[in-house]
Amino acid sequence: MTKRHHTVEKIGGTSMARVHDLVDTLFTRGREAPDYGRIFVVSAFGGITDLLLEQKKTGEPGVYGLFANADNDHAWSDALNRVAGAMREAHGKVLDHPADIAAADDFVRERIEGARSCLIDLQRLCSYGHFRLAHHMGLIRELLSGLGEAQSAFVTAALLRRRGIDARFVDLSGWRDETECTLEERIVEGLRDVDIFHEMPIVTGYAQCSEGLMAEFDRGYSEVTFARIAALTGAGEAIIHKEFHLSSADPKLVGEGAVVKMGHTNYDVADQLSNMGMEAVHPKAAKMLRQAGIPLRVTNAFEPEDPGTLIDDAEGEAPRVEMVTGLGVYALELFEQDMVGVKGYDSAILDVLTRHQVRIVAKTSNANTITHYLDAPLKLVRRVENDLEARFPGATLTARNLGVVAAIGRDLKGLKVLARGLAALDAAGIEPVAVQQTTRDVDAQFVVPREDMEPAIRALHAALVEEDSRQEAMAA
Repeated sequence: MTKRHHTVEKIGGTSMARVHDLVDTLFTRGREAPDYGRIFVVSAFGGITDLLLEQKKTGEPGVYGLFANADNDHAWSDALNRVAGAMREAHGKVLDHPADIAAADDFVRERIEGARSCLIDLQRLCSYGHFRLAHHMGLIRELLSGLGEAQSAFVTAALLRRRGIDARFVDLSGWRDETECTLEERIVEGLRDVDIFHEMPIVTGYAQCSEGLMAEFDRGYSEVTFARIAALTGAGEAIIHKEFHLSSADPKLVGEGAVVKMGHTNYDVADQLSNMGMEAVHPKAAKMLRQAGIPLRVTNAFEPEDPGTLIDDAEGEAPRVEMVTGLGVYALELFEQDMVGVKGYDSAILDVLTRHQVRIVAKTSNANTITHYLDAPLKLVRRVENDLEARFPGATLTARNLGVVAAIGRDLKGLKVLARGLAALDAAGIEPVAVQQTTRDVDAQFVVPREDMEPAIRALHAALVEEDSRQEAMAA
């Protein structure tokens, strides 16, 4: 859409709760004149999507879950009222002009009541035998998810206009739009007449399209929209603004003074972080950016003077552990004495895991045992166990609550990560259940009892990051 250099930038939900604090830093970068040439893609205000869909960590149902299992409309309708209240509270904290607050209140009311009418009509329609609610739940999830981003984009544009920035609300949510289009068509149409060097588009993170973003990406849809916009517009750089820097570990675990900002890494490391549940960017979004040749920068939104961490295709200048992180998993182990030399066990297990939509973090196997480390709640793991027991009645299945702690870097060659890591764990009194390192030398995994995961992160970070950082500092 333009050949001049521009950026596409995304703001996460937690940072959106303080978007008013970002006007004079992130949006204007301290300049007197508005800093255009930037497309902003925004997430919903923190907590809103949880109320609309389900609580991301606990699974507590929001409007979507209550509607899917409703015997009547009271529970989900009351939940929708709570969403409306939370939305008004969220924009009331960032807007200070009465006219802007009134306009935002009206916007929320129109969207919430429109969604309520749609759900009531659908319930009524599905009371007839020819229509099944289950057939429409994917679309309902799409409808509800778009409400949060639409509100935050509308509010942000109003806030910026009040501060003298020519901001435009770009709604990709397809609200009351009867046309059917692809994601690319939706983006192209939304930005068709936007002059990004003279105005600042504030774009919804959710985009309604024929592909159905929720069906494929679920809660990662906003980063996919962000990456697709960057690729389609030929951005010079894609930027994600978070409320923290990408660091060598969680500072709450190892201490603020112990962590090291990553500064520069590559998409390979970003993929490993995603696998460990610590997404710098959704892996599908990273793939889009990588294929388009667009570097990604992850910054702390509240430290705009800091360049953050650049993610591109560059190899590491020297072997180094860049991050130590952990993830709680269930190790599902299938032992079958007759497995030796027999094909089919692996594919059968994968079929069951795929059917139950269980995410695999890692896998090990030997002659008669296959172990999958699963990022899933116990009740789902039990369902997988039941299916596998029916499929392999002679097998022994066990599920253990463990933690996978990974040391990750662009190049780990020559660092003796496994040996040094095992020594550090031994010194900390932690006995690992399993260890593994692939031939690609980008990560080493230490599987430990679940209660030892956080102590293991601290021990490995001290041995593999802090010690090496001290040696580098002394050498310099």
